Amino acid sequence: MTGLVLHDYFRSSTSIRLRAALNLKGLSYDQIAHHLRKCEHRDVAYLAINPQGLVPALVLQDGAILTQSLAIIEYLDEVYPSPSLLPKSTLDRARVRALAHAVALDIHPVNNLRVLAYLRSAFDANDESISAWFRHWVAETFKPLEAMLARDSRTGRFCHGDTPGLADLCLYAQVLNNSRFGVVMSPYPIISRIFDACAIQPAFAAAAPDQQPDAE
Repeated sequence: MTGLVLHDYFRSSTSIRLRAALNLKGLSYDQIAHHLRKCEHRDVAYLAINPQGLVPALVLQDGAILTQSLAIIEYLDEVYPSPSLLPKSTLDRARVRALAHAVALDIHPVNNLRVLAYLRSAFDANDESISAWFRHWVAETFKPLEAMLARDSRTGRFCHGDTPGLADLCLYAQVLNNSRFGVVMSPYPIISRIFDACAIQPAFAAAAPDQQPDAE
C-alpha cells in the first residue's frame, strides 16, 4: 500500500482530473473503483467515507478523507508544491481558477451522470435527448471559454503558459467526456489544441479512462 487511497470511477471526469493531478505530482496511490452505473457509490461502506456518495474521494496516509476534486487538487498543490498547478501571481491564479471553474462548476454539475439519469427517469428522456442536453451545456461554456483563451496573451501551449495546471486538468477531462456524447470540437480550435497538448503528457495519458483497472 502506498498510503494514498483513491476512490474513483474510470469514466468520471472529476476522477480523471484528480488522477492527472496525482500523476503530475508524482504521487502513487491505490485505487478502489465504484461503478456508478451499478450504484456502488451508494453502498453503506462508501457512504461512510463520503456521505455525498460522489467520486472521487482521497484517503490520506493518516486516515483523513478529502472530497470534491477541486478541493483535493488544491490541497495537493499546497502540500506537494512542485510542480505547481497554479501560477505565482494572485491575478494569474484568479484567471486559472476562473478557467477551471467554467468547466468544473458550469458544465459538470448539469452534465454529470446523476443529472442525466434523472432526466431519463423523471422526464422520460431518451438517449438522443440526453445527448442533446449534454451538447447544449458544453456549448454554453465552450464558446465563451474559447474566446477567453483566444483574447488573452497568457494562453500558451496550455491554458496558462507552457506548463499544465489546474485549468488544463479540468479541460482535458471534459473533452474526453465530450467524445461520448458527440460534441463537435471544430468550433473550438484553441481548446482542441490544448487538449492535444495535454493528451501527449504521460501524467494525463495515464489518467484516461481506458487506462484504469476498472475500464470496460
